[in-house]
Amino acid sequence: MAVGLGPLSALHPVAGFELGIASAGIKRPGRKDVVVMRCAEGSSVAGVFTLNSFCAAPVTLAKKRVLGPVRYLLTNTGNANAGTGESGLENAARTCARLAELAGVDEQSVLPFSTGVIGEPLPVEKIEGALQAALDNLSENNWADAATGIMTTDTLPKGASRQFVHEGVTVTVTGISKGAGMIKPNMATMLGYIATDAKVAQGVLQDLLRDAANKSFNRITIDGDTSTNDCCMLVATGKVELDEITQASGAYFAALKQAVFEVCMEVAQAIVRDGEGATKFVTVVVNGGATHQECLDVGYAVAHSPLIKTALFASDPNWGRILAAVGRAGVAQLDVSKIDVFLGDICIASKGCRAETYTEEQGAAVMAEEEITIRIELGRGATSETIWTTDLSHEYVKINAEYRT
Repeated sequence: MAVGLGPLSALHPVAGFELGIASAGIKRPGRKDVVVMRCAEGSSVAGVFTLNSFCAAPVTLAKKRVLGPVRYLLTNTGNANAGTGESGLENAARTCARLAELAGVDEQSVLPFSTGVIGEPLPVEKIEGALQAALDNLSENNWADAATGIMTTDTLPKGASRQFVHEGVTVTVTGISKGAGMIKPNMATMLGYIATDAKVAQGVLQDLLRDAANKSFNRITIDGDTSTNDCCMLVATGKVELDEITQASGAYFAALKQAVFEVCMEVAQAIVRDGEGATKFVTVVVNGGATHQECLDVGYAVAHSPLIKTALFASDPNWGRILAAVGRAGVAQLDVSKIDVFLGDICIASKGCRAETYTEEQGAAVMAEEEITIRIELGRGATSETIWTTDLSHEYVKINAEYRT
């Protein structure tokens, strides 16, 4: 069940960025599981990638190629091409080389992306057999189909779009993502693709994506597992009739930054809303920290606690589990007598113990809602952080127990 996540809203085409979808039948005959994206010549491309040491072969290859001229992004689902050693790298390069041959470009300008089961050889022949169909399908209007094509255990496609006007010219930012489990990105989401028709210098674009990911994709968690395949790409095609953005300043950059941040936030939160087996969308707010890191440490201790997540699923306001998670977060010299904890607007714990005004009925009423905010006031400083997570349900266990069957 996707919590508060409905059909895709309108996804505006981005001039100079085309998407094509085809079926390779990697896990199921007829499944649209190969997506090719074409970037206009001269586009700037930025990327953020998983910090997992067992990063997948396509991640290794994409990281090497992202700084050069990029023309095509090639994505397959159903197979992660991770834990596959040297042969995995060769297979990823081979699919890129075949796409480059069909498209008439340098193979170094093709970046591979994969998602699916870890440890199985990439079905190269199947992917190669679908490439021409994907090229024939290329269109600037295929965002919605591509959002479906990159799904694995997702129940709904995820996408967002923003437009703004600068000096009388409309600028577009559109993005899609996939992910529902194995989500604690440590950089970005499982897979994310964002494009704009603005012209942006590569260094500025890279910093913009890193900042956006840190406030969106790097603030979501479903199960605390960082994937081997996480990648998020930001492409600037430069097709609008405006000057190039060469510095992270000025009204034009500020408007673009806001649009990119909003798209990243919407598709990142959509991943949480579509978390495997999720019945609750949970916002964990930590205020009053001495540093951002200690706010994050507290937030993730709460968001990753199986005891808290199962209590959320049961709509059980077992607030003692929250206090225990805060206490074990590793914050040095934590004075629990200064800590207040809220469920929604209800103060459940004050100065380290049960709030005098709190009743179990109040807590139960908040926990029964689909969207819940847990707010923790540390009373140590002026920094804050927000993390988004889910509950932990029977369905999550079932989905992951049966993932390969």
